[in-house]
Amino acid sequence: MKRWLRSNALSVTMFGAFLLFLVLQSVFGWQTRNEELTQYGLGPEGYLAYLGTGHFAEAVFENWESEFLQMGGYVLLTAYLVQRGSAESKPEQSSDRRDDRPDHAKPDSPWPVHVRGLTLVVYRNSLSLALLLLFAGSFLGHLFGGTAEYNEQQALQSGAASISAWQFIQTSDFWFQSMQNWQSEFLAVGVLVVLSIFLRQHGSPESKPVTAPHAMTGA
Repeated sequence: MKRWLRSNALSVTMFGAFLLFLVLQSVFGWQTRNEELTQYGLGPEGYLAYLGTGHFAEAVFENWESEFLQMGGYVLLTAYLVQRGSAESKPEQSSDRRDDRPDHAKPDSPWPVHVRGLTLVVYRNSLSLALLLLFAGSFLGHLFGGTAEYNEQQALQSGAASISAWQFIQTSDFWFQSMQNWQSEFLAVGVLVVLSIFLRQHGSPESKPVTAPHAMTGA
């Protein structure tokens, strides 16, 4: 077990932090929700009931959506675009790596490499595809969760009739929620790309070696 934990420490830590913060988000969101219900003269709802509300779903998926868009877009863009001197970029003159070609496959290479054809085409792009599919799923979660929350807020405040998800996606409210997250994600990545030209973090694969010149591109 110790050996497994040591070999998987990064992912265990990341997913552990994710679960911790998700639980804390749900607890504080539940408290916020009940405070809001109290203001409208309604009784509080239970924690488990809160987990099925649009209030919780909208808050969760709104953020997942932007994260997966950022990562999927970043993986895809770094395949074609370069930034001179950045540790986040491949070298300016690089072409497709020779070890990416099927004729350089090894016996222990992933099975799609040996199958080739359409299977290999999909596998060659599977990382960005998976991230963008997660973005699409999160986008839908945000849309439907946001629709439920919007309808409830409208009912509480003015007794207005409910709208459909198709109608909600056409509101400025939905796109305001999305854009405030999307812009921050791409800002963070852009800052990392540029700062990695001039700054270093010893031991991190996201940084160039400490002794590397600023003009050196890639790790």
